[in-house]
Amino acid sequence: MSVPQLTLRAARNLHLAAQGLLQKPRRRPKPSDVIAAISRMSLLQIDTINIVARSPYLVLFSRIGSYPQSWLDDALLGGELMEYWAHEACFLPRKDFALIRHRMLNPEKMGWKYRPEWMVEHAAEIEKLLAHIECNGPVRSADFEHPRKGASGWWEWKPHKKHLEGLFTAGKVMVVERRNFQRVYDLTSRVMPHWNDDLHLIHQQEAEQQMLANSARSLGIFRPEWLADYYRLKNISLKPLLAQWQENGIVTRVDVEGIGEMWLHHEQLPLMEKAEKNTLRATHSAVLSPFDPVVWDRKRAEVLFGFSYRLECYTPAEKRKYGYFVLPLLHQGALVGRIDAKMHRKIGELEIISLYLEDGVKPGQALINGLYSALTDFAQWQNASRILLGNIPAVLASSWGEGWEISPESP
Repeated sequence: MSVPQLTLRAARNLHLAAQGLLQKPRRRPKPSDVIAAISRMSLLQIDTINIVARSPYLVLFSRIGSYPQSWLDDALLGGELMEYWAHEACFLPRKDFALIRHRMLNPEKMGWKYRPEWMVEHAAEIEKLLAHIECNGPVRSADFEHPRKGASGWWEWKPHKKHLEGLFTAGKVMVVERRNFQRVYDLTSRVMPHWNDDLHLIHQQEAEQQMLANSARSLGIFRPEWLADYYRLKNISLKPLLAQWQENGIVTRVDVEGIGEMWLHHEQLPLMEKAEKNTLRATHSAVLSPFDPVVWDRKRAEVLFGFSYRLECYTPAEKRKYGYFVLPLLHQGALVGRIDAKMHRKIGELEIISLYLEDGVKPGQALINGLYSALTDFAQWQNASRILLGNIPAVLASSWGEGWEISPESP
């Protein structure tokens, strides 16, 4: 059989289709869309930076449209989701507990996320903490005072926070809800009362093969080296697995313009004919999170989208090229630019500090309109009543001026 030949645009669009970003949602979202979107991505990375909407909420907004952020909180509280170390700290479907349980049972392999010497040194105190949770119910680290008043910074975490983080990584406690985005922990034995390691545990190799299968499905189209990063897997032998997948019809080899050999997941096969004819249309314009699966693998984003990207919030201000918390801009299947933005919640204003278009991007009317709509939707979802524009390209300034007022979102 001949190998399908795809343009780079078609490959990008197949990936965006797998991620739920090919086209703008055609209906109002409903609560079940939160779980559906996370299941489609396999993982939803968590980050606490709050200069605009926090990352996990934004990733969902980019896919399902304007929804109440409480829906994500409700899904965690209702037991449909769980938290654990997957790509990094992530929300994932509760049904995937079995996939990552082997990591919990070997926390010493989790690097900086678990400090065995701390857990041994404070074993007695940690046992008292577990007994407290058993008797009194779920806790936050905020429920416990720091022994040194005024201490701050991650290196000055109070002991109970370190205890809870260690117990979380070791699978002794789980996050059952977020209050003001603070983790609330309960005993795993109470959260998962029917779980039995002797009966239900999946061997690490089998679990990792399922993780790779999830990664392939969520990427849609991929190079082999992109698979392991999705769940942060190490020492994975992919060649025999890909051969097995190909034999079983799970993946198909394709040839992509400018990239060469790639693999297409079988769930994207219904789109193959349009992709080969280069008629697979991307209509979505959206603001993406820096921790969106489309860009969290910086090398993949550069190969597939020609988008060179790094997050500069940990870079000294004078050394930043683009800004503190820079968000990629998606338009009709391409990453066309980025914005440095800040949400001023008290006055209901979204400030676009800077907007940069990528080299070679020609801002025609479709792009101008698409980005205007995407920024308006982004601001409106965060209850902004105005967008203020700072440093933006002249061609956009001539159309948009210094900003615009936003009508309240209709219920």
